[in-house]
Amino acid sequence: MNDFRPEPDLNYLQRVLLEMLAIPSPTGFTDTIVRYVAERLAELGIPYELTRRGTIRGTLKGRQDSPDRAVSAHLDTIGAIVREIHPTGRLGLAPVGCWSSRFAEGSRVSVFTDYGVIRGSVLPLMASGHAFNTAVDELPISWDHVELRLDAYTYSRAETCALGVNVGDFVAFDPMPEFTESGYISARHLDDKAGVAALLTGLKAVIDSGQLPPIDCHPLFTITEETGSGAAAALPWDVSEFVGIDIAPSAKGQESTEHAVTIALQDSGGPYDYHLSRHLLRLAAEHEVPARRDLFRYYHSDAQSAITAGHDIRTALLAFGCDATHGYERTHLDSLAAMSRLIALYVMSPPVFASDADTHAGAGALDRFSHQLEHDTQLESDTRVPAVDSLLGRNAEDD
Repeated sequence: MNDFRPEPDLNYLQRVLLEMLAIPSPTGFTDTIVRYVAERLAELGIPYELTRRGTIRGTLKGRQDSPDRAVSAHLDTIGAIVREIHPTGRLGLAPVGCWSSRFAEGSRVSVFTDYGVIRGSVLPLMASGHAFNTAVDELPISWDHVELRLDAYTYSRAETCALGVNVGDFVAFDPMPEFTESGYISARHLDDKAGVAALLTGLKAVIDSGQLPPIDCHPLFTITEETGSGAAAALPWDVSEFVGIDIAPSAKGQESTEHAVTIALQDSGGPYDYHLSRHLLRLAAEHEVPARRDLFRYYHSDAQSAITAGHDIRTALLAFGCDATHGYERTHLDSLAAMSRLIALYVMSPPVFASDADTHAGAGALDRFSHQLEHDTQLESDTRVPAVDSLLGRNAEDD
């Protein structure tokens, strides 16, 4: 891998990202985005299969087929679903995914009925300053205090039902993308469409190099990450390493930035694998990829969903820095370029432990088992740890 210097195709990244942002894909309404990404994999020459519900499982062949690794990004986004139809003909909403109604207010949306699409706006229950004056500012922030106003002739429940609107219809929020000359990208749903674009771009860099990865790599594109299940049922192979691709909040109390890739060392599900995470950190340092370390307190990922499902795998998380996550999000090409480079470098790197191919190593397993810090070295270097004999209250010469 010494001569592998990935240069991500940023024009490709931006085009793919913009096209994906134009495709509504709240969790549960992802068929179109699945078709789009499957077509991009076909263009790259990466064979894939689909699960029943639409998770994409690709295979980028390497020089050997075990142990495998997987890299995952999710296609689903936050959104809403029709919870009730009010007597006024307006709609009550429930969120799809975990996000605040504060970020929904004022949004333009599409309602997907069984018969077509109706446009509308999400508004607070008191939406007119001329009618309610300062009472507008006293309205609580919750999904119970917003409603969807349809752009259709309806002023009653019966008229709205006659339009074909039903409880359970999906509501997608307009992405409102803007790509500036300074490199900033603002839009809803960068989580995780920017991550998907970076993953596809990293894969493209590997394929364009004409080199074979050392081991098989499985790019995964999941469809239920925002509601928690994500990659739980996505791993039929002998995968020993799993790297999730997602979003990193750039905010007070966080180390992430819009100008670097983040290696997350822990999220709400607990720490990520020590060895795989440090493998990624070393790759970033050796190849001068701008990278940060961070912890995410209110966050889960595809990688953690795979662990929760019972897979015996090492997991890590790469994330692009983003401001105002799950709101009107903003990232920078710097972060997406860094992520694409690190993804490509990881795909082309050797496995962290070749012995992970043997999941039942038997009597010799301990000899090949990993070390975080050498036990004896750690004890010798820590003067606070007394000798075992003194702890037992005896002199070694007495034995």
